[in-house]
Amino acid sequence: MNDVQRGRRVVVVPPAPALSRAYASLTDPLPELRRAVTDAVAWLHGDVRVLADDDRARALADELLGRPGVDAGRDVLVMANGSARRSEKAPGHLDPRAAEFDAQLEALLAAGDLAGLAGVAEADAELAHALLACGLAGFALLHAEGVTVTNVEIDHAGDPFGVMYWVVRFQCGS
Repeated sequence: MNDVQRGRRVVVVPPAPALSRAYASLTDPLPELRRAVTDAVAWLHGDVRVLADDDRARALADELLGRPGVDAGRDVLVMANGSARRSEKAPGHLDPRAAEFDAQLEALLAAGDLAGLAGVAEADAELAHALLACGLAGFALLHAEGVTVTNVEIDHAGDPFGVMYWVVRFQCGS
């Protein structure tokens, strides 16, 4: 099956510093997340375009891919996470809006609703920033490009350290 027949693949993983080899320790603090990320990234083929908010997230994406991402790859790796304010010990401390915000994102991810995710990225950008969510602009870009999701698999959803992390695979028809 060639690339056109199999469709585009999009993977969403968090830009969690703990996933980098630079932060390796004797005990992996996120073994389930790491396995899910490794499996999802391996599912991508060929040259992969990386959508990330900053150079640190992009460098982690390149490390996860084992090669530099490209600007025009068919498959896409989106570096994004939900709120980092889900508990008192979270990086941003507890914000009571975090759980509802993340529930909305998770429902949109599960539905493969790029239009809805783009809407959150645009309409709720101030709230996303306040909750320390990142990478949501990547969904707006995919929506603007006309990407259509035909199948969704959520490989991981959890909030270790008070930060909401998802690993999601989108099989796309375009």
